[in-house]
Amino acid sequence: MDAPASGLVMGADRRRRCFWGNGSDEYRAYHDREWGRPVTDDHRLFEKICLEGFQSGLSWLTILRKRDRFREVFAGFDFDRVARFAPARVERLVTDPGIVRHRGKIESTINNAKRARALAGEHGSLAAYFWRFEPPPSERPARVTWDVLKTMSVTPASIALSKDLKRRGWTFVGPTTVYAFMQAMGLVNDHVEGCHVRAAAERARAQLRRPR
Repeated sequence: MDAPASGLVMGADRRRRCFWGNGSDEYRAYHDREWGRPVTDDHRLFEKICLEGFQSGLSWLTILRKRDRFREVFAGFDFDRVARFAPARVERLVTDPGIVRHRGKIESTINNAKRARALAGEHGSLAAYFWRFEPPPSERPARVTWDVLKTMSVTPASIALSKDLKRRGWTFVGPTTVYAFMQAMGLVNDHVEGCHVRAAAERARAQLRRPR
């Protein structure tokens, strides 16, 4: 879908939203109810960073439509359980048509679960770790316009988080993947100015008690 100059579209419900969030019912629901809202639940954070890795080379809509099955086969993205998956489980997963059958990404999820377990042990929770990388206001644009977002596939914060995760042994966590994770989990609010969700996402961020 080509983006209009403003980065916004008017939906059938007469609400303006980020252009990508109006292409299907699944996208609209995800855009309006999830994307950009701050998340501090460890399993949701782990789920999202894993699914961003699975998305590489695919559309997010493909992942959204398979997300329920991903949750089933990866134990609700409980990283303590996923970390214990045996090689036989991998062999079953690579034949499951309900997910993305990419051996490297499946093995990465199990590897990352082990790393997530260590991180949670070190910092008290995954949330406490990830939210340390929330960029300060000085690193954020004064106005989030589509022209600005087109230049922000990576940021200093996503580069720093990606580098630290890789140092700890995580895989499929490049800075572009990590920035998409940060956008989705509300570490930044990248709803375009004028999007009907932007103010609600910003209120949720303002009210959030950051995990420590």
